[in-house]
Amino acid sequence: MTRKPFIAGNWKMNTSLEEAPALAGAMVEKVGSVEGVDLAVCPPFPYLASVGKALAGSKIALGAQDIFYENNGAYTGEISAAMLKDVGCAYVICGHSERRHVIGETDEMINRKVLKCVGDGLKPILCVGELLTERQADETIEVVSRQIHLGLEGVSSADLTDVTIAYEPVWAIGTGVTATPDQAQEVHAMIRRLLGEIYDDATARNVRIQYGGSVKPDNAGELLTQPDIDGALIGGASLKADDFAKIISAANNANNANKR
Repeated sequence: MTRKPFIAGNWKMNTSLEEAPALAGAMVEKVGSVEGVDLAVCPPFPYLASVGKALAGSKIALGAQDIFYENNGAYTGEISAAMLKDVGCAYVICGHSERRHVIGETDEMINRKVLKCVGDGLKPILCVGELLTERQADETIEVVSRQIHLGLEGVSSADLTDVTIAYEPVWAIGTGVTATPDQAQEVHAMIRRLLGEIYDDATARNVRIQYGGSVKPDNAGELLTQPDIDGALIGGASLKADDFAKIISAANNANNANKR
């Protein structure tokens, strides 16, 4: 069984009304017809529609950086599943570390967002990962296990086929420090074992687990050739079409080598 690599770009709070569709257009030109890797980009909310138009007809899917778990109502500043589907979103990032540790989202809130996605036909990317202090205290497995258990509570094995897990050690996000391939693989393998315990081995083998945290063209190859790393959730490098394309090429090479 081969899990198709999945590379997603998280543009975070970057780009402008002019820059966002231009960046998307450059990506379409460079990688918009790639077959061996699933692709998505997640621009800021105001630019979803314009980026979606720029991606139209390409292999690059549109994703959102967040979602709210209610259908509609007095929730100032939030965005619903229906709104995201209206502009063509297929994927939604849920529980990114910046949402957890800057905004203050809890595991329970993130779980509600995951459930909303799978219930409304969107594909969540559930982010998990430990702080530097937690890694230094040898709490990585405990923290990530808790985030997986609580984040997937109520998600059936059938629904799990639409869920991607993204392991992002918080100490490696935007810092220029990357987990070594061995460090990343160790946690990815633990996540897959945990999914086997929660669900079953066959289900766990089919779940794609991305790595995120200062992924760049010069380290992507080593990371993506690890047996349990099935792609990447990319921040800064996804803001440059050339860098994004090089990472996708590394993923394609890893896939062609039938590493899984």
